[in-house]
Amino acid sequence: MLYLRNLTYHPTACPTAILKSVNLELPSKQLGLIIGPSGSGKSTLLEILSGLADPTSGTVLWREQELIAEQLQQLAGIVFQFPERHFCGATILEELRLGHPELGSERVKQALSAVGLDHLSLSTPPHALSGGQQRRLALAVQLIRQPNLLLLDEPTAGLDWSMRRQLVNLLGQIKQDWTLLVVTHDAGDMLPIADKCWTLKHGILQAVDPATLAHKEQEVAVN
Repeated sequence: MLYLRNLTYHPTACPTAILKSVNLELPSKQLGLIIGPSGSGKSTLLEILSGLADPTSGTVLWREQELIAEQLQQLAGIVFQFPERHFCGATILEELRLGHPELGSERVKQALSAVGLDHLSLSTPPHALSGGQQRRLALAVQLIRQPNLLLLDEPTAGLDWSMRRQLVNLLGQIKQDWTLLVVTHDAGDMLPIADKCWTLKHGILQAVDPATLAHKEQEVAVN
């Protein structure tokens, strides 16, 4: 279970805090969804949870154990927005083994199977894949590390409706084995698979019922 306790992030160069006393609880093998506009602090929160930034104050706990940045880097895997832009490997196999050359073929097969890409040749160049397949490969790159927590920043951004639906269905399957925290500015696609939801505005996190959000989305669509 992931716990955030009074997490604050206030760089000295900023007049106000980017994150303000954030509190969150996310049980294992659930999908948490944080919805907020651009500039609300979503990406900053993921950077803290992945150990890429240190909070100004507050604590991050996993199973009630307080973690520092180095431990969070081991705990969490993060998939940034438009991850396909950061592919470096010449083939799928190279991409999966970047930084982990010791990984055996079984781990590679398991990661690709988890994201539905096990039918592809390992010699396929990542940039030859479709947009949806590239997002799946980006997930496999993190899953092969077997993180306890998977963090995703706008995972459906830039995909057409068919690819978005496929990716959402995939995330619904992945959460059976992993804990997922997703941040997005558009909740619509993700609401059906979300177990817990929060809104983030001006650095303030507030819990909200996923069913209530889904009902509001339907009302907006009808009107």
